[in-house]
Amino acid sequence: MSHRYVFVGGLHRSGTSLLTRLIGNHPQVASITDAPVPENEGCYLQGAIPHTARHGRPMHFATDPSQHLREGCRFDNLDTRLRIEADWCPWFQPDRPWRVEKSPVNLTRMRLYQQLFPLSQFIIVVRHPQAVAAAVAKWLPDPPARLIDHWIRAHKQLQEDLTYLHAAMVVRYEDLVTDPDRVMSGVFAFLSLPPQAVEMQIRNGNGDYPDTAPMQELQRKAVLEWEYGDGMGVRTIAPYVTHPLRAVADNVRQCLIPASNPI
Repeated sequence: MSHRYVFVGGLHRSGTSLLTRLIGNHPQVASITDAPVPENEGCYLQGAIPHTARHGRPMHFATDPSQHLREGCRFDNLDTRLRIEADWCPWFQPDRPWRVEKSPVNLTRMRLYQQLFPLSQFIIVVRHPQAVAAAVAKWLPDPPARLIDHWIRAHKQLQEDLTYLHAAMVVRYEDLVTDPDRVMSGVFAFLSLPPQAVEMQIRNGNGDYPDTAPMQELQRKAVLEWEYGDGMGVRTIAPYVTHPLRAVADNVRQCLIPASNPI
C-alpha cells in the first residue's frame, strides 16, 4: 500500500499534540504511538536529519536559519527520504492510507518535506502568543516579551513558507478547542476523508493563564494579523487553506464557517 503523509507542526505548546491525536483517531489514519520519545514525535525516530538537544529548542528553533530546511538544502535527496521512511515505518500501522507525523520542527521543514514527499499535506497549529509564552515559561528563563517576539518572527516566516506549499492548512488552537467538531470536519475534508466525530473531552487551556504580561504596542499590532488581541483576546479569522484541487479547498472553507456566520 502506498502511503500519504500529513505533517503537523507549530511552536511548542501550541496544540500540535491535541490535533494529532484527533487526526489519528480516524480509522484511515496511522499515527506514531507508544514510541520511546517525547510526545511520539517523529523527529526523534529518524536518523536522516540530525536532532540533538540543540535542535528544536523551544522558542529558539523557529528563528534559527540553520533549522529552516527548504528545497535544495543538503537533505533534499532520495537517500534522506528513504532513511526517514525506513526509520518511521515500524511505528505506523501498515494498513492505513494516511500517516500523521507531528513534531514542532515541522514548522521549519515543510518546504523540504514537500520535496521529499510530493503528495504530503501540512497542517500548522497557531495559538495565542501570550498563552504560548506563559506555557513555555516553566522551561525557559526568557522574559515574556522576548518569547512573544520569537512567536512573531516565527509566524512571519511561516507566512512566507506557506506561499511555497501546494496543500497546507492553518488551524488556530482557540478555534479547535471552542468547536472541535467543526474544525475537525474541515481537517478531514482537507485530507479528503469522511468526517469523524470528536469523542474526546477538550478544554481550553488558555484559561490556565489569567495573569499574562501585556504585550508591547508593536507586538499588539503584529499579532493582530492573526486576529489575536491583548489579554488572550481572539476574533474570528478567515480560514487559511490551499490545495491543488479547488473543490477540496472550497469544501474545507465551507466546513470551517461558524454556524453563527452562514453564507
